[in-house]
Amino acid sequence: MSTAPNPVREELPLTVTAWRDYDPAACALPGMSLGDHDISRTVAEESDHLWNLGARRVVLSEPVDLGHAAVATPSTARHAVRALSLVRDLTARAVLVEWSLRLEPGDDETWKLLSHLQPPQRMTGPQGADGLLLTWRRSHYVCKCLWRQGPGFIQIRDRRWGDLRRFTSDEPHYHQAISALDYGAPAAAVRPDVLADFAEEHLVLAVGELVWWLPYRVKRWIQEAMAI
Repeated sequence: MSTAPNPVREELPLTVTAWRDYDPAACALPGMSLGDHDISRTVAEESDHLWNLGARRVVLSEPVDLGHAAVATPSTARHAVRALSLVRDLTARAVLVEWSLRLEPGDDETWKLLSHLQPPQRMTGPQGADGLLLTWRRSHYVCKCLWRQGPGFIQIRDRRWGDLRRFTSDEPHYHQAISALDYGAPAAAVRPDVLADFAEEHLVLAVGELVWWLPYRVKRWIQEAMAI
């Protein structure tokens, strides 16, 4: 009996343009452009690669669309999660990310879950989207919602809601769940009780058939770690 090979999972194209500086005027100088990059490897690898190239400003070529119809298929859900993961991982390095966000019309909540990410250039969907985006920009800072691993425990520190909320666990299955959800996974890949805890704390986002881990593992501290 022969076994058919597993089909290759094709990803929708994700392209970014990168520069060596945050300032558009500096980006216009010779040697500052890093050109276009197709995100074809894992997002973690691509984030490291862009950083090591010297990228400090990155522009996503297409909007991140989280509307119900836009993430209705497995491939489009994965595509949206890959784009969000890139924004998250570059935000963790304090890279300037220029991107656009489309939400379902009337969705007034998702932007709050994403408010620890570099604010988009444009957001559509919620009523009064321009005002909400202005609030996002004014209140954003690096390390707003992060997770870290200590000796025998994990801790999430979340300031998206105006106060400091901490979630700490020394149980290995919580760390296993974060590893599974970090770049998106079906809900069935995680223990239901753990997923329920994460959802109650607003630490995950449903994107089509996938569940995605929101906090980032910080790469650059803005001040002494004990003060965050």
